[in-house]
Amino acid sequence: MNGRIYIISTGPGAVEWMPAPAIDTLYHSDVIIGYKTYLKPLSHLCADIPRICSDMRHERERAAEAVRLAAAGQRVAVISGGDAGIYGMAGLVLEALEESGLIDTIDASILPGISALNAAASLLGAPLMADFAAVSLSDYQIPLDVILSRVKAVVTTGFVLCLYNPRSHIRTIPYESILELLEELLPPEIPVGLAENAFRENQHTEIFPLSELPQKHVTMNTILIIGTNQTRILGGRMVTPRGFSNTKEETAL
Repeated sequence: MNGRIYIISTGPGAVEWMPAPAIDTLYHSDVIIGYKTYLKPLSHLCADIPRICSDMRHERERAAEAVRLAAAGQRVAVISGGDAGIYGMAGLVLEALEESGLIDTIDASILPGISALNAAASLLGAPLMADFAAVSLSDYQIPLDVILSRVKAVVTTGFVLCLYNPRSHIRTIPYESILELLEELLPPEIPVGLAENAFRENQHTEIFPLSELPQKHVTMNTILIIGTNQTRILGGRMVTPRGFSNTKEETAL
């Protein structure tokens, strides 16, 4: 008899920001699988349930192991930081089920959570009130030229730009290339919001003009939100108006 897979979103990382159904599901699991950094904040929850930890870049292996255990009858909780469906584990688990021929026989439930994008935006103000797009600067699986073309398309069409995974200790070229592209395409006064470790230990936020971005400390734990020429700083917070005053008909809220 097949088991089940629960793909659990942990949000920013602190347990108090996890949805109650996600926590409840952990206690009804037979085994918990996840990236060791994401499992650490959950160490005091359901401590008697076995855990399988692995390092970064072992996401596909974790997904495959979850499928193997579920096929053996286990109820498997796969941990994903932020929201599992946004640069998370949800797609990888579903792909692993398809590759194993079990997509129609093993139930996989995806439990949503607070994404890094949501967390960062709430700390910075209301920068995502208008259309926006998210782009990851990790070129581990996506070629740099594709990343650059996506960023160019976003900013030249007037979207707010959210940048994930901007720079690591060894991966700096994509970020440096994006800085050059943004300088070329956008005015230097465009507002930028920086959120580091949102709702976690050592949280840090800043709002500043684009011209100051090259001097800022940016890591893999940073979310950058690049505003548009409509974005304003109101009371020290980023706000991108929805633009109702520029339309003939207002949309009901």
